Amino acid sequence: MKTALQKVRAGLNTKLGFFALTVLLFAIKSIWAYETKFNLGANTTVQQFLLAFNTLPSAIILIGIALYFRGRLSYWLMSIINALLSTWLLANILYYREFSDFITFNVIKGSSSASGNLGTSLAQIIKPSDFLVYADVVILIVILLCHLIRVDMRYFKIRYAATVTAIGALLFGANLGMAYSDRSQLLTRTFDSNYIVKYLGLEFYTVYDGVKTTHNSAIKAEANKKDVAPIQKFLKEHYAGPDATYYGTIKGKNIIVLHLESFQQWLIDYKVNGKEVTPTINELYHSSNTMAFDNFFHQVGQGKTSDAEMMLENSLFGLPEGSAMTIDGTTNTFQSAPALLHQKLGYTTASFHGDVPSFWNRDNAYKSFGYQYFFSKEYFPKVKDQDMGYGIKDKIFLKDAAYYLQQLPQPFYAKLITVTNHYPYLIDKKNTDFPSLKTGDNTVDPYVQTAHYLDQSVKELLDYLDKTGLRKNTVLVLYGDHYGISNNHKAAIAKILGKKKVTNYDLAMWQKVPFMINAEGLQGGINHTYGGEIDVLPTLEDLLGISSNKYLQFGQDLLSKNRNQIVPFRDGDWVTPKYTKSSGDYYDTKTGKQITNPTKAQKAEFAKIQKYVTTDLGLSDKVINGDLLRFYKLPGFTKTNKKDITYNRAKALKQLKKAQKEKKTSLKSENDNKSTLDDYTTDAPELKDTTLSFPK
Repeated sequence: MKTALQKVRAGLNTKLGFFALTVLLFAIKSIWAYETKFNLGANTTVQQFLLAFNTLPSAIILIGIALYFRGRLSYWLMSIINALLSTWLLANILYYREFSDFITFNVIKGSSSASGNLGTSLAQIIKPSDFLVYADVVILIVILLCHLIRVDMRYFKIRYAATVTAIGALLFGANLGMAYSDRSQLLTRTFDSNYIVKYLGLEFYTVYDGVKTTHNSAIKAEANKKDVAPIQKFLKEHYAGPDATYYGTIKGKNIIVLHLESFQQWLIDYKVNGKEVTPTINELYHSSNTMAFDNFFHQVGQGKTSDAEMMLENSLFGLPEGSAMTIDGTTNTFQSAPALLHQKLGYTTASFHGDVPSFWNRDNAYKSFGYQYFFSKEYFPKVKDQDMGYGIKDKIFLKDAAYYLQQLPQPFYAKLITVTNHYPYLIDKKNTDFPSLKTGDNTVDPYVQTAHYLDQSVKELLDYLDKTGLRKNTVLVLYGDHYGISNNHKAAIAKILGKKKVTNYDLAMWQKVPFMINAEGLQGGINHTYGGEIDVLPTLEDLLGISSNKYLQFGQDLLSKNRNQIVPFRDGDWVTPKYTKSSGDYYDTKTGKQITNPTKAQKAEFAKIQKYVTTDLGLSDKVINGDLLRFYKLPGFTKTNKKDITYNRAKALKQLKKAQKEKKTSLKSENDNKSTLDDYTTDAPELKDTTLSFPK
């Protein structure tokens, strides 16, 4: 035994021995993180083996860089490289915990647009066990400082170092081969980063993402007019014409889009201790004047809220990596809802958000979309304790928004983005007495409290619209932008659903969010068609009487009788009324029963649906990555001249005053130019005994 230990120690006293120990500890740490910190879905023996094996090639190649240097420097470089890789691993653990995805170069590129409010979230996300990613770094440094292992000062030949690098490369080749044998076309047809990390490791995924990002930049430079033709052909083949019963029925009415942050469908009619979480939204949902959709799914990727906005305004999917609004919102050409409604129907267009204008690059992207006005945080009065996480609390924000809403010449298209129901779902006691859930999950349990607060905020806005008469000529569009509780909270989700364990089918259905259109005189009811956020714009266009049959839009009118009812998810999975694909598993959509041995006919149907989904997502990506709308001349539409739009507060307010004089159709003008804000009643404690003073 003593001899064996002596041999081991003697081996560790060599540079190659210390290198081997560093790689081994790094691999063990990575496996631990993959298994406990991520949800990679390594279900088979092969996948489990690859999950462990893929930690070695990148570690050997990257840490092996230190072998090209001499003496102590070589040892310290091993520790530094290990520490840097550990920091990258930690960053991905934290990012994955909130966004269920890995960091990409596009996310880094756009981080300044979404990082301003992450401090509070980070404190909620981080766990003490996360710092175990540095355990091996600390151990190895202590071993060196305490001289438990001697530094080998002998010259390590370059050819030996090159051999180590070559071994790492060979191991990666073997890893790639085994991965492809288990998952064909892994790198060419996969929309889900989890697969790449599961099969090839986090480090390779980072390199792969960097190459892909560079490639996408080259695509835009190489794109030309000919690239539009196959997209037109595909969209023409799958165009779903409008239902004549509804076509043009809301033309000329105001449109207020209520963007319900992180709001999921299961909240509708859900009760806690016998109390409805969202009584106001429930009433709207069941109203005879509301078209509600109970099989409507969010389809966002890493861009989360910005992806939802991209689909809402453009019927284009968000990108597989990063945020399209951040990456391409400034430079790309768009044929968006605000510009279309303004040019074709004379609508005044405005977006409202109670945070800084740069969040998700909105101050630039909205100009590209054609929004005439963007009322961000700087337009609103400053009130003590007004902020909660990602901006002004909803009750305060919606009252602030009403001040400008009354000034918009009618008809107008206005989008109001709420924020209080945002992770980590914090709300002070003075703003809620609603009971929390009791799942035992600290992230999930307060979710119903912020959702209830959001519902109360909506009621206050609706009361104002009713009291002022504005609602009579207004269409309300409410939609949830994305999930609030991610798939990482399976135990809590199971408790909410009343199940012992959730399946991939349950998680697919968990992605449902509300979508409803409410207006006086509208023929309502709950529609069971399957659709998603990509379908909102074509639906609204047909209701407004501006057919989208010539537009480059990837959704279908939800009211059309010719819909294919295929709902693509950003990772390439999908849902249809008949079948559901989730994380590689297939299910009967009606029963939720897994299809483990599909028939030949079912396989053919799966393949047909998958081809549509992959083509749909891929062509949408080509439109954005190639900026193809710059080559497409839409009849009767002029590209937005961003120089004509300003969000400078002083200039924009001056422009708004001028617009009210030229077109005396605003609510304020109809009220003898008197403000209607006194008609807005709120119980927000922050506004008690406070007079709002708006910037002039």
